[in-house]
Amino acid sequence: MLNQLSWKVGGQQGEGIDSTGEIFAIALNRQGYYLYAYRHFSSRIKGGHTNNKIRVSTKPISALSDDLDVLVAFDQDTINVNAHELRAGGIIIADSKFSPKAPTEMDVRLFSVPFTEIAQELGTTLMKNMVAVGASSAALGLPVEMFKEVVTELFTRKGQNVVDRNMEAISKGAEYIYKEAGGSIPDFQLESADGKKRMYMIGNDAIALGLLAGGARFMPAYPITPASEIMEYLIKKLPLFGGAVIQTEDEIAAVTMAIGANYTGARAFTASAGPGLSLMMEAIGLAGMTETPLVIINTQRGGPSTGLPTKQEQSDINAMIYGTHGEIPKVVLAPSTPEEAFYDAIEALNIAEEYQVPVILLTDLQLSLGKQTVEPLQYDKIEIRRGKLNNSDQPETESGMFKRYEFTESGVSPRVIPGVKNGIHHVTGVEHNEVGRPSEDALNRRKMMDKRLRKLDGFTLPTSVVIDEQHEKPDALVVGMGATRGAIEEAAQRLAADGMKINTAIIRLIWPFPERELRSYFENAKRVIVVENNATGQLADLMKLHFSGHEKVKKVLKYDGNPFLPSIVYQECKELL
Repeated sequence: MLNQLSWKVGGQQGEGIDSTGEIFAIALNRQGYYLYAYRHFSSRIKGGHTNNKIRVSTKPISALSDDLDVLVAFDQDTINVNAHELRAGGIIIADSKFSPKAPTEMDVRLFSVPFTEIAQELGTTLMKNMVAVGASSAALGLPVEMFKEVVTELFTRKGQNVVDRNMEAISKGAEYIYKEAGGSIPDFQLESADGKKRMYMIGNDAIALGLLAGGARFMPAYPITPASEIMEYLIKKLPLFGGAVIQTEDEIAAVTMAIGANYTGARAFTASAGPGLSLMMEAIGLAGMTETPLVIINTQRGGPSTGLPTKQEQSDINAMIYGTHGEIPKVVLAPSTPEEAFYDAIEALNIAEEYQVPVILLTDLQLSLGKQTVEPLQYDKIEIRRGKLNNSDQPETESGMFKRYEFTESGVSPRVIPGVKNGIHHVTGVEHNEVGRPSEDALNRRKMMDKRLRKLDGFTLPTSVVIDEQHEKPDALVVGMGATRGAIEEAAQRLAADGMKINTAIIRLIWPFPERELRSYFENAKRVIVVENNATGQLADLMKLHFSGHEKVKKVLKYDGNPFLPSIVYQECKELL
């Protein structure tokens, strides 16, 4: 029996491919299986090939699988595009409506199942995806009853008859496979899972939940892939907690509205992707100059310009660090798992208020939209820190003005919200003095700039780098960020199995760069291999900026819009060692 396998369903966008994968995955999740799912979809609303690949395991997993055991096809295009991933002996389950043909050169078995015909007999061709789910469950030796709870939840509002017909479609699909195969297929039987309840969620949902738990109550934003799910989640949830989401006319309005709301004391943020972040750059400088807390979520996608809006890339690193004009303190966090995304979203709100700086939470499409099993979150770890925010009346001063930008040793000045007695002060993007009045005095300019930049002296996170130190003097330190973590960690295990000494480092604090935390690991390694989804090696360049020994830094780059697979990282690292 198998302890893990990979399943993919594909067809034309708008044909129910995503819902087919969802029903299949949710039912498995409720049996206690660990899942890692990734959707391939085009930037069109309808039409064009789309697929949903799901890795299923009885043990924790954090990356896509290298190959494919089962391919479910709603059209020939799906077979033509994806069959090369099938392992020897793999199976294709396809709708007989399009007379499917398997590649003759491959060792695969084709089951031509009348998805559409069976569904039509039951009342509507819309149920062909349920027939496909049933056929899949039979191939894997899974009981059709495990889908009943999911189907009931999905269709109860449409009536019991609809629930019953969908379950019948699943049963018919399973029966057809059993009949064609002469029983179950022994090579594809899955071991039983542990039955434990775990969440199954995309990174964007984890971020949205974290922001909610962290006290965020206002989100102005403009929809953009792959950030929109954060907005969609909070449109439903924020009003339940007295908050609101506003769809603005563009990203400039969104970010300036978030700055304004933070100024009034609300915890507010916005979320976008590369093109939206480009529009926000001037406003990020405004937040830095006015020392107004600001959190921005950037879910990276393929660029530049519209680029590859529905594909994976990690090419906004430099823009997030160096974007905006002038010089301001800024923090850039990069979670690598949905769990980290949850906790980092809360921490981003805390850091923004404690240090009164812009904080960017940098994810990528694979993490934001990839769906994974998530262990129970520890809500007792949630901590809300608001820094030097004072809502009480202030003592009267000689000048009658509150020193909002007071020169302090830490660089962080006390902050009041509008309406606090004796809290009056100026706020402007122009250089200013301690009470906010415009000032071009040279000495004031230097002192104010030093004050702002002093805030992040020595700033770090409790875990700014996730280090797996297996060896004191490794052959290689393999470095990455974001969603590449899973592929890096699996590749490292394979390299270790080949006898190589491998350490790994996943960088979670992109800026200020965690030089102190990383230095000894960098210096002790014979090679430093940086794995990233971009064409120029932006993360590798950051390493070179902070450490000498550039000759030992090597790059493994991927910028074709697809995520890394463990096998790719393994093979390319092996060639560099």
